[in-house]
Amino acid sequence: MTGQATRVRSGAQPVPDGADDVDAALGRLPSLAETQRRLELLAGGLTNRNYLVTTDTGTRFIARFFAAKGALLAIDRDAEYENARAAAASGVGPDVVDYAPDDGVLLVKWIDGRTFTDDDLNDPVQLDRVAAGCRTLHAGAPFVREFDMFDVQRGYLAIVREHGFRLPADYESFEPAVQRVEQVLRGSAGGTVPCHNDLLAANIMDDGARLWFVDYEYSGNNDACFELGNIWSEAALEDDRLEHLVEAYFGGPSPVQTARARLFGLVAKYAWTLWASIQDAVSDVDFDYWAWGMEKYERARAEFNGAQFEQLIAIVRESI
Repeated sequence: MTGQATRVRSGAQPVPDGADDVDAALGRLPSLAETQRRLELLAGGLTNRNYLVTTDTGTRFIARFFAAKGALLAIDRDAEYENARAAAASGVGPDVVDYAPDDGVLLVKWIDGRTFTDDDLNDPVQLDRVAAGCRTLHAGAPFVREFDMFDVQRGYLAIVREHGFRLPADYESFEPAVQRVEQVLRGSAGGTVPCHNDLLAANIMDDGARLWFVDYEYSGNNDACFELGNIWSEAALEDDRLEHLVEAYFGGPSPVQTARARLFGLVAKYAWTLWASIQDAVSDVDFDYWAWGMEKYERARAEFNGAQFEQLIAIVRESI
């Protein structure tokens, strides 16, 4: 999970993937090779290090230096690059300028705007704009890989078990419930579309005229209801906000799609808990991943054990 946040001035920092340093790696990019540039470290990234790069001509870019152990998190950097280009072509993502996999850096055009907050996503007017952005992205060319949260969750769980990473004591007791959710969501699926799959507020930017979706690490073809449910889940919104988002996206009320989005949001919380466990063990970022993951997990537990869980399953099953 990544995002842009408050800008903090900094000098060049070591690059996690082993390039000599940030400035040297940037100097090897064709678009920056002959430029003088100033770097500012952007706070807030939970997986990568993100820099604002300003050239002597005033042109600005974002340089994303990848975390060394991204493969443990189901991140495919080549797919991220290709999908970011496709999102830019759709008009939702910033232009991709350069990509240097050996140095672990992706350079994209700077978006001059503000980063969304969860309060923005709690505003129906802004949710309408987000739904429109999702429709635009989802109508674009297919992405180069698939993203299936059920498969991702199983992969994360295998990694956690193999390495002995931390796991909530009763985590696996909910596996039968997840299997039931998977069954009804697969049975009611209507195909996949190119999805961002990580649209927390920090990955949405507003330039005053339009919204931009940034950071395509987890992008892939997926069920549109996962996108909507994950937005709702990440911002911890009330149920009526998800109903509004689904209605804005589909063009009218849809109890079935709302139920599907809620179930996807539940599975997202359950799976991102394991993402946090892996990050807690391997990341060098100064952040309390475990506390972040446990907040997700406690909300997931409450939903698994809540009275509405069976109702949501029944609503979706009856539509099949």
